[in-house]
Amino acid sequence: MTASTAAQPGAEHQKTPKKAALASFMGSAVEYYDFFIFGSAAALIFPHVFFPNAGAEASVMSLATFGFAYIARPIGAVILGHFGDRIGRQKILMFTLIMMGASTFLIGCLPSFDVIGWWAPALLVLCRLMQGLSAAGEQAGASSMTLEHSPDDRRSFFTSWTLTGTQGGQILAALIFIPVMALPDDIKYGIGWRIPFWLSALVVLVTFFIRRSLHETPTFEKAKANNEISKLPVRDLFKHNWRDVLRVVCCAFIAAVSTVFGTLAIKYGVAVGDVDASITLWLVVAANFVALFTQPQFGKLSDRFGRKPVFIYGALSSALFMPMYLLSLESGNTLLQFLLSVVVFSCGYAAANAVWPSFYGEMFSARVRFSGLAIGTQLGFLMAGFAPSIVAAMGGIAEGGWVIISMFNGAICVIAAVAALTAKETFRTPTAELGHQGKKELAQEELAGASRG
Repeated sequence: MTASTAAQPGAEHQKTPKKAALASFMGSAVEYYDFFIFGSAAALIFPHVFFPNAGAEASVMSLATFGFAYIARPIGAVILGHFGDRIGRQKILMFTLIMMGASTFLIGCLPSFDVIGWWAPALLVLCRLMQGLSAAGEQAGASSMTLEHSPDDRRSFFTSWTLTGTQGGQILAALIFIPVMALPDDIKYGIGWRIPFWLSALVVLVTFFIRRSLHETPTFEKAKANNEISKLPVRDLFKHNWRDVLRVVCCAFIAAVSTVFGTLAIKYGVAVGDVDASITLWLVVAANFVALFTQPQFGKLSDRFGRKPVFIYGALSSALFMPMYLLSLESGNTLLQFLLSVVVFSCGYAAANAVWPSFYGEMFSARVRFSGLAIGTQLGFLMAGFAPSIVAAMGGIAEGGWVIISMFNGAICVIAAVAALTAKETFRTPTAELGHQGKKELAQEELAGASRG
C-alpha cells in the first residue's frame, strides 16, 4: 500500500508529450476552424447578410469585424495569462475551449440586417469579441503545456503540433464552407452559411473529452510544490522580461501572413482575378493540407539547427513568395495558383509557424510563461487581425492591389525576422533552465526585500 501510494504522485507528474501534442492539436483545430469560417464568411457572406448595400464599403466593414477579435485578445491575454500562471494551464484551456465553441455557435444563430437592422452587426461584433477573449489563452496555454510536457531535445517538434492544429481546423472549415458557397443565393445567404458555425459544437465536444483527461504539466506542479508560483505574473513579466515581450510582439507580426493568405487573398482573387470563390477555398485547403506534413518537419529542423534560422527563413521566404502567389490569382492558370499557394504557405510561412510556439515559449520561465506567450503574441496578432481591413482600405483589393498587399506583407516579415535576430538561441537549453536569468533576478530581489524587512 505504501509503495503504491508513493508511486502515484510520480505517475501523475510524468511528461506525456504525445497526449499533450494531441490535445494542443485539437484545441488549435477548434480555434482556427472557428476563425477560418468567420474569416471566409467576412470576405464572402457577411457583406450580404449583416450590412446594407453589399458593395466595397460593406466589404471593408465586414473585414473589420474580423479584426475586432484582435482587440479583445490582448485583454484576454492579461486575464487568462494571469490565471494560467496562477492556477495552471489545463484549467484555463478547458475554459477557452468552451467559450470559443459557444460564441461560434451563437454567430450561426444571429438574425440578419434585414430583420433587426444595425443590431445585427453589433451582435456579430460582440460574439467576435468573445471569440477573441477565448483565443487569447488558447495557443499560449497549449504551447506552454506541450513545451513543458516535451523532452528537452524535441520541444519544437511536439509544440509544432499546436500550430499544425490550425491547419487541421482550416482544412475542415474550408471543406465545410466549399459546398455552402455552391448553394443557390437564397439558401446560401439564408440558412446555408449558418451550418458551419453550428457544426463547431461537434469539434468542441471531441476536443473537450481529449483535453479533460490531460493532467497538469510537471513543470507547473513542481513550481507549485516549491511555492514558486507568482502572485502577480504580469507584474513580474514586465519587470524582468519586458524585452522578451517586445521581441515576441514584433516576431508575432508574422501571423499577418496567414490572414493575408487566408482572408485578403481570397477577396483579391475573387474581386480582381475573377477566380471562382470555391477555387480560392480549395487553394487554402491545398496549402494547409501540405502544411500538415511540412510543419512537423520544420519543428524537427529547429530541434537540430536552432529556432532562429528556421523562423527567419519562414519570415523572409513569405515576403519573397507572396507577390508571386498574388500575381498568379490574376493569371487564370489554376495549376500555377495551386502550386504557388503551397509554396508560399506550406514551404515558406509554415517554417515560422511551426517554430514560434517553442521559440517564444523558451524566452520565459515557467513562472510567467503563459502570460509572456499570451500577451506578447496577442499584441503582435493585432497586426494580423486588422491586416485585411487596413490593406483593403488602402486599395489592396482593387486592380493592381497586389503591389500594396506585397509591400505590406514584406514589411511585417522583415520586422519579424529582425526581431528574431535579436533573440537568444535556446534550442539546447534544458527546460528547467529556460528563463533562468529572469528567475535569478527575481530571487535576488526577494532576498533583498527579506533583508530590508
